[in-house]
Amino acid sequence: MADESTQSIVVDASADEIMAVIADFPAYPEWAAAVKQTEVLDADDANADSNRAKKVRFTLDAGVFKDVYTLEYDWAADGREVNWNLVEGQMQRMQRGTYRLDPQDGQTKVTYTLSVQLVVPMIGLFRRKAEKMIMDTALKELKRRVEGS
Repeated sequence: MADESTQSIVVDASADEIMAVIADFPAYPEWAAAVKQTEVLDADDANADSNRAKKVRFTLDAGVFKDVYTLEYDWAADGREVNWNLVEGQMQRMQRGTYRLDPQDGQTKVTYTLSVQLVVPMIGLFRRKAEKMIMDTALKELKRRVEGS
């Protein structure tokens, strides 16, 4: 089993506002610098209230790391957590992640957990460092997008 990395940030917004940004995959290229394109492949049409994406393809360009990959999402009924798993990828063998939102006095603590295994082997220390950098950037970009809108 792969190691996981976890990081948190406090965002000055409600959990609903944050989850709305997380769930708006077509807008990712506007605020997530490494994400160049997204395509929702499958959505939950059964629940018209949420209409959350179930499967999304991402085109990523983070300098040395470029990939096209598809993630499958599982949304918690309470709207406070979303989990995802890699369905297919060019450079990744496995990706598992979670955003968990915990409301706290008018703000929300966002906790991001991520585990990635690349097709090319990478020393554990470097992989964890890369995961932490990805999470730090993602959390800061998410915070900026939510608080700026």
